[in-house]
Amino acid sequence: MTSAYARGACPGLSAPMQTGDGLLVRLLPVAPIALGAFSRLCAAARAHGNGTMEISARGSLQVRGLTSASAPLFADAVSMLGIEISEGLPVITDPLADQASDQFDAEALARELRHAAASAALPLAPKVSVIVDSGGRLHLDALAADIRLQAVTTADSPLLHVALAGDGASATLLGMIAPDEACEAVLRLLALIAAHGREARAADVLKSGGIAAFQDAIRTRIALHSPVPHRLRAEMVGTHSLKDDLYALGVGLAFGHAEADTLRALTEIARVHGALRARPAPDRTLLLRPLKRTEVKPLRDEARRLGFPVDHADARRRIVACPGAPACASGLIASREIAAALARDLQSSGDGIALHVSGCAKGCAHQASAPVAIVGTALGAGIVRNGTARAIPAAYADPADLAEEIDRIIDARETVNA
Repeated sequence: MTSAYARGACPGLSAPMQTGDGLLVRLLPVAPIALGAFSRLCAAARAHGNGTMEISARGSLQVRGLTSASAPLFADAVSMLGIEISEGLPVITDPLADQASDQFDAEALARELRHAAASAALPLAPKVSVIVDSGGRLHLDALAADIRLQAVTTADSPLLHVALAGDGASATLLGMIAPDEACEAVLRLLALIAAHGREARAADVLKSGGIAAFQDAIRTRIALHSPVPHRLRAEMVGTHSLKDDLYALGVGLAFGHAEADTLRALTEIARVHGALRARPAPDRTLLLRPLKRTEVKPLRDEARRLGFPVDHADARRRIVACPGAPACASGLIASREIAAALARDLQSSGDGIALHVSGCAKGCAHQASAPVAIVGTALGAGIVRNGTARAIPAAYADPADLAEEIDRIIDARETVNA
């Protein structure tokens, strides 16, 4: 198999992407994965790839280091595991949507949308996506999407906020709609986007025609909206209560990656402690569930022993790093090695992203601004303050000497936040 990946497309099983360390495959599981199947997936990643597995900021699972010969073997192995994977329009639900409400089934609506979009075969840009947010604790406000549906509770029945082109804070509100009308409404919105060309996104349509074009597409189904309530940041890592006095444990992947053998060991330990399923979740997290109350701490301790961040205060959770060199062909610095060194000196107190380490100026791992960004350039590691990886660095350092700059970089961040 040779890579059939095109720039801007998503590297799925049938079209892996060429990277610096071989071919990469991205999977979007749309349901929890039985632990036995997840363990065998890890084994397949080791057997057919280089053993590196990743969970992305959007909750996708990535396998690295495949070859043209091994990629079909890996695809065959995955097909035998019974894992429910979305290979068409990405429709993302919050990872504990089944725990949010008895009135609204976000996962059922997401399945309906995937099926309807596949049947419609709309010529959409590869990155067009839809979010169906159940309104639960582990919400998806941090993720951007072309179309966002967010459940809100009313006195009579649930309604869905409809918003366009952004994350929970930046998306443009369109209105409110009943869940049983949502699928057809979303299809109309997607058709409008597709009508603007194969590279069009919702933001492009908003820019050219304003919100009126979207309103016209579903005028008979949309109602005036009320303000979307503000929600505290969703922290995927940690302990989350489920129904019937059961729990889920969110385990982070340091800088989004782990060795397949280590992940497999974690799933085997989780099974010993009574867990049945694993689910890749946004913010580079793996959710293990269901667990009895007495099993949460022992599993968390074992995960920590294996090197996984299990607390949102872990300094590694405050650093975003792409694979960098040599895993990425575009990488000019070893992003994850630098990130690990930075994490050793970064204070664990604080909230949100403190540092972004990017192998190049594309900033694939984090498009937003960060207090400090370290960027691979032809001149060395560029240092950007309060900006993105695309900004012009204020200073440069040799990556080999960057450790000497750690204290100064962190001090600068504290000064910015003072």
